[in-house]
Amino acid sequence: MKLVFFGTPGPAAGILKILLDAKQDIAAVVTQPDRPKGRGRKVSFSSVKEIALKSGLPLEQPDSVKNNPAFKAYLSSLKPDLGVVVAYGRILPQEILGVPKHGFINVHASLLPKYRGAAPIQWALLNGEKETGVTIFKLVEALDAGPVLASQAVPIEDEDNAETLTKKLFDVAGPLLTKTLREIETGADKYLTQDEAQATFAPTLTKESGEIDWRKPAAEIRDRIRALVEWPVAHTFFRGRRLKIFKAELQLLDLVAREKRPGEIIELVRNEGILVATGRGDLLLSEVQLEGKKRIKAYDLVIGHDVKNGEILPN
Repeated sequence: MKLVFFGTPGPAAGILKILLDAKQDIAAVVTQPDRPKGRGRKVSFSSVKEIALKSGLPLEQPDSVKNNPAFKAYLSSLKPDLGVVVAYGRILPQEILGVPKHGFINVHASLLPKYRGAAPIQWALLNGEKETGVTIFKLVEALDAGPVLASQAVPIEDEDNAETLTKKLFDVAGPLLTKTLREIETGADKYLTQDEAQATFAPTLTKESGEIDWRKPAAEIRDRIRALVEWPVAHTFFRGRRLKIFKAELQLLDLVAREKRPGEIIELVRNEGILVATGRGDLLLSEVQLEGKKRIKAYDLVIGHDVKNGEILPN
């Protein structure tokens, strides 16, 4: 089959490479326009673009795919059999969905209809789920609502964060996609309508999503830390400066038998980190980054800033 591939970030680039290794016929790659990133606002291009350039694939980066006759004409001229979308970052309008012979399929990092939307991995972690997965479905104009072709469950381990879980999911996604493509090509594909009554959503995260409320239970705060480890990163404040928290562990034993205030530093655990009281239970912070500084072990913060028991990390 002749494919057109739409995708942008690193995980999508990994899927594109798998398709290339499987000798799939990729007529063109479509990715987001180059954009400035980082403090220096240096213009950089997507991981998918990098793979496309290295592989000599035709590449398009339209500012918009909606109401874009030139782009639609280009896509139509390729006469594709199928479109494959992996984290492209934009909703495709019906005028584009109808171009390939078999329409478009999408690789989504949840077990649909749960966690439709832009941040399914992060929301699964935020909600303390023990399982998520990968779903391949046919694209329709409604958000992640098309019929399902294939899915595979993946357990969420206690040590998982957004980074490790993304890798686990996309390690599964590649083989699942190649299997699905073979089924479409041979006519063995079967579609299952999603149950709308079971649909949940995973909306776009904001910078404010990282704010920690120490009045919440320790388990809930820990889930926020591991869900947002890539962006926007969970944070509190230490002596008026933003303190990002990359890793924390639930403290099962109550080491300090006294009344504690949420956000209070109650123990400095040598070579391990900073024990903080929450609304229910305690949390051991082990990797942090103070505003303007590099990421370090939390106990190094204790040594470098003479952290004291009883100090409060505000909500």
